Order: sequence, then C-alpha cells, then structure tokens
Amino acid sequence: MKTGRTWLVYTLIRLGIFVVVLVVLLLTQMTPWIAAALAAVISLCASYIFLRKPREELAAGLYEARHGEGRAAKRAPEKAGSDEENEDAVVDGAAVDGAAVDGAAVDGTAVDGAVVDRAPADDQPGSSPR
Repeated sequence: MKTGRTWLVYTLIRLGIFVVVLVVLLLTQMTPWIAAALAAVISLCASYIFLRKPREELAAGLYEARHGEGRAAKRAPEKAGSDEENEDAVVDGAAVDGAAVDGAAVDGTAVDGAVVDRAPADDQPGSSPR
C-alpha cells in the first residue's frame, strides 16, 4: 500500500474510533468537553492496541520516504556562481569570479567603498598569473 493511502486509511479509522466513542459518551449525558477529552484518550489507547499493523506500515513508509530507500528525490541543479561556491572559496582562501577574499576583491571591484587592485599570491590555490 502507498504511504499516502496508508496515512489516509489510518487517519480515517482513528477518527472513526473517536467519533464512535464520543457519541457513546454524549448519549450518557456527559458534559460535551469532558466527553471529547475522554473520547480522545480512549481512541488513542484503542488505536495503539488494535491498529498496530496500519501504524507499522505507515511508519515503514515514512522511514523509506525520509531515508531515500524508495526513489530518489530530484534536486534542482545549482546555478553557476551560487552563494555556496563563493562561501567555499572564501573559506578555502581562493577567489571565484570576483568574490571578496580577506576583505579585498581580486578583480578590482569596490569592497567596503575602496577600489582594490591586488594581484593574487602565487601560493594560493586557484590563483593564476595575470
């Protein structure tokens, strides 16, 4: 059974148990809010005891969906020049496409209001002679 269908069946059965217990309690002339609270507790206990198989199927389906044992979820490809690339470059100490490294941009663009014309050091990874 699919996870969505299992979820729907399990939820409908639990709601059905709640409604049946609530109607029985209301027929006994119990105060409505007390009857609703008591019906919720009774239906919780009854579903825990009697609905083990649907609950385990649902848990297994959710586990598979969460851990990717079913089909792999598609992920959108990253755009060129994304923030992750720039952050990685700053952490690694190399500049990527004009990203600021150590407070100075490599391509001469303004950083903090000042124009910088700094040649990259030869020992930095990713640097090339101009």
